[in-house]
Amino acid sequence: MELLSVSLGVYYGDFTAAAASEDLTASQGRTLTVLRRGPAAMRALAESMTCDASNMTGIIDRLEKRGLVRREADASDRRVKNVVLTAEGERVTDAIRARMRTTQDGLDRLGDQDREHLYALLERVFASGSPS
Repeated sequence: MELLSVSLGVYYGDFTAAAASEDLTASQGRTLTVLRRGPAAMRALAESMTCDASNMTGIIDRLEKRGLVRREADASDRRVKNVVLTAEGERVTDAIRARMRTTQDGLDRLGDQDREHLYALLERVFASGSPS
């Protein structure tokens, strides 16, 4: 548990600094990272970020003002608003990931097989029991 805590601390420190280099808070950067996987409804986004819907609205408002995301009505339910990354949002997300040198340098020390094993273990520990 201690090593997991240390590794998460290093990762989040690296991520926070990379997000700040793009004038984003960690929460704004994390939101972009979640949206990099695809559009999400505001409610689902708030749940995945484990924050209150009103807080999520503020985060999205600030990202939208910068042109990093846009809101779109859901095709099947016009009352639902989906949040979508813009091309600029994708560029900023990629820039954040590229600036995470401490994390990337650590992963680069692993060979392909070790990386695949690490991925499989992390997925088994954290992703297999999470709700979809």
